[in-house]
Amino acid sequence: MAGGEGVADGAGKGAGKAAAGAVAFETVEEVIRAQLTKVFGGRRGVLEGAVPTIAFTAGWIVTHDLKPSLYVGVGSALVLLAARLVQRSTPQFVLNSLVGIAIAAFFALRSGKAQDAFLPGMLYSGGVSLVMLLSIVTRWPFVGFMIGAANPDDPLAWRKEPAMVRVCTRLSWLLMLPAVLKLAVQIPLYLSGQVVALGVAKIVLGWPAYVAALGLALLMLMRTSTPLQNAGAPRSDAPAVAPEPSES
Repeated sequence: MAGGEGVADGAGKGAGKAAAGAVAFETVEEVIRAQLTKVFGGRRGVLEGAVPTIAFTAGWIVTHDLKPSLYVGVGSALVLLAARLVQRSTPQFVLNSLVGIAIAAFFALRSGKAQDAFLPGMLYSGGVSLVMLLSIVTRWPFVGFMIGAANPDDPLAWRKEPAMVRVCTRLSWLLMLPAVLKLAVQIPLYLSGQVVALGVAKIVLGWPAYVAALGLALLMLMRTSTPLQNAGAPRSDAPAVAPEPSES
């Protein structure tokens, strides 16, 4: 995942370096909502990341043939890519999905087993879950680095705010749950070769679960107002809407 334009000065600094006319953040939640929106590209970026993967998986469930399913997934991504190019906006999240589909096809074609099309996503989920758990245990929560990615001028500014570290830790626990749940369901299905069930689990426990987790995160961010220790962090131009993460 990559962020957009960085906030001029981060949560731990004053508004001295902020662009003229910028409005200051007053709470941790305001900073996180704006920065996560940049990281994930907003609702459109999330949808563009999800559609090709869902199309590929659904196509395979219907046809039981990897190549036509791949054509469906790639075709949907190309349509989204064309729309981005016509509008002259960033195709980043569409390209991420194309890469994910290509990797899944490589695994399945190499082994000759359809269930291996789901293996890269499972490995990714396991790796992300492990990294997130380690980040929480060491008090460097994963969500904090997502915030920092949208603030290249000072990517560790969030770490200077104890209140922001606490909020990012809670969000990291929350965003880790969908991947753990999906793995708990998919691993037995993968080992028993139940390809159709794997496809259904990938869709049902993929984006719907992440949307639910992010909905809870949004609710938490909107219902709480944790004052910044150093209020006055500059507000970005991104709308204060919580985004929904992409799956490879």
